[in-house]
Amino acid sequence: MLILEKRYLMKDENGQTIETPEQMFRRVASNVAAVNELYGDRGNEEEEFFQAMRSLEFLPNSPTLMNAGTSIQQLSACFVIPVGDSIESIYDAIKYGAIVQQTGGGVGFSFSNLRPEGDIVRSTGGVASGPVSFMTVFDAATNSIKQGGRRRGANMGVLRVDHPDIERFIGVKEDLSSLSNFNLSVAVTDDFMDRAAHGEGYDLVNPRDGTKVRTISASYILERMATSAWRVGDPGALFIDTVNRDNPTPEQGNIDATNPCGEVPLLPFEACNLGSVNLDRMASDGKVDWDHLARTVDLGIRFLDNVIDANRFPLVQTAEVVKMNRKIGLGIMGFADLLVRMGLPYGSSASLRLADKLMAFIRERAERTSRTIAESRGSFPSIDASIIKGPRRNATLLSIAPTGTISLIAGCSSGIEPYYAVSYSRRALEGQRLYEVLPLFKEAARKGGFLSPELLEKIAGTRSIQGLKDVPSDVRQVFLTAHDIPPGDQIDMQAAFQRHVDNAVSKTINLSASATWADVRHIFIHAHRRGCKGITVYREGSRPDQVLTSTRNRRCCPVCGRFVHSEEGAMQCDTCG
Repeated sequence: MLILEKRYLMKDENGQTIETPEQMFRRVASNVAAVNELYGDRGNEEEEFFQAMRSLEFLPNSPTLMNAGTSIQQLSACFVIPVGDSIESIYDAIKYGAIVQQTGGGVGFSFSNLRPEGDIVRSTGGVASGPVSFMTVFDAATNSIKQGGRRRGANMGVLRVDHPDIERFIGVKEDLSSLSNFNLSVAVTDDFMDRAAHGEGYDLVNPRDGTKVRTISASYILERMATSAWRVGDPGALFIDTVNRDNPTPEQGNIDATNPCGEVPLLPFEACNLGSVNLDRMASDGKVDWDHLARTVDLGIRFLDNVIDANRFPLVQTAEVVKMNRKIGLGIMGFADLLVRMGLPYGSSASLRLADKLMAFIRERAERTSRTIAESRGSFPSIDASIIKGPRRNATLLSIAPTGTISLIAGCSSGIEPYYAVSYSRRALEGQRLYEVLPLFKEAARKGGFLSPELLEKIAGTRSIQGLKDVPSDVRQVFLTAHDIPPGDQIDMQAAFQRHVDNAVSKTINLSASATWADVRHIFIHAHRRGCKGITVYREGSRPDQVLTSTRNRRCCPVCGRFVHSEEGAMQCDTCG
């Protein structure tokens, strides 16, 4: 309730909350269902939407919950703004990004078109300062913006691996203070990964004129990426060729960037709205209720398609691109909870088979629903110039987000992540720290007759329960945490979902403090080979005074393990929102 009051429920001019959670869901359902009046079809959907949200079976992304039915009416979470190689374009991008963030959206920027540091600026006779220098200006602008009054500004910064300034970009956050409002990703090509594997060099190219600047070792740059990610969690890898092979509208250009958490690759000025099905509510008697899941997926696709028409986009360019392609991103949360209910250890062969089956099923249902909508309302306008065989309403359908905040509202595990810990702390009002234990674990402990204050005390001091003999082995094996699961198994899980997701999958590989930079390099290589579109790592303790070794003391996100920003008691992760 604290999160809802602080960030979602409407307030009067004095800042007093004037809305209950139920009224919020009714506001959103009414606003999104009203789109049907434009088409003269699909009655009674307001009640369907309302009940799905109220029962926490489906939730849209935060801007929809915050803004639907308000004067803001900006409902999308994910945007990409282009940055061209001129002062005018750079400062336009800063302005556009600020406008988007003010309404609650996160922004991705590719800086790959900017000429490198030291290059000639013919109009002035001076020299260019390079992408990283300009990124600090973007960061400062974001620092002054609190999204919609309720969300911190969030950016993704992307630079191609063949840009001459790539080394500076890779290491820019190692001082633990620079670009605090950015996640960073290196846009890595297949050719680069192949050359790194064979110990070969590759060319760094000036984007201003396409000339070769120098040749550098690919394995060295991959090592630098791994070392910096080992130290501070940035940069991640964006496998840009994999992304563009799945680009549904290639005639509109290449995709160069993603939203801040990486789950939605987008064209310049494009935006996407997201929503997630709570898999924890799709289980019955230890099995997946496939009929219930099918109905919820159908509802989610109809809801998200309506959001496009209900949306008031902050930029004219964005409205044009979005309405041409009508991209949406339906995803899931509560996957770790579902595995527990089914008695399956995260990363086991059975869990991987379930992930594959689940997402294939969701993909088929989503495509069927989008096709049905298209038959009555028409396909997305650019379909004839796309790779999609119609009819279909939406150029993309699926995306797995980190669901950092909406999973807290829904009371389920986040995205497809394993549990970060069985017990974790959350700061409440007036500095009070609340200690929480996973509800499913407490339920299992009660049923098993081994719940006790002494056990809870032990759990509060550890990230893993695998060494606690007080807990029966059959319980321990299903309550695995991120540190119990080998990185390779986590990547295989991400890949199992990615096979059926047309956008991308947000996933953080959490590593123990003892992991090495070589482990991180192997993660990058394995993720690329398995067909992931991107990968992010975080090694525990790599940010001093933020992620600590004791569950009692650590100030970290139970979703991804990174530092948690606290604002008057409202927990907010800098990474997954």
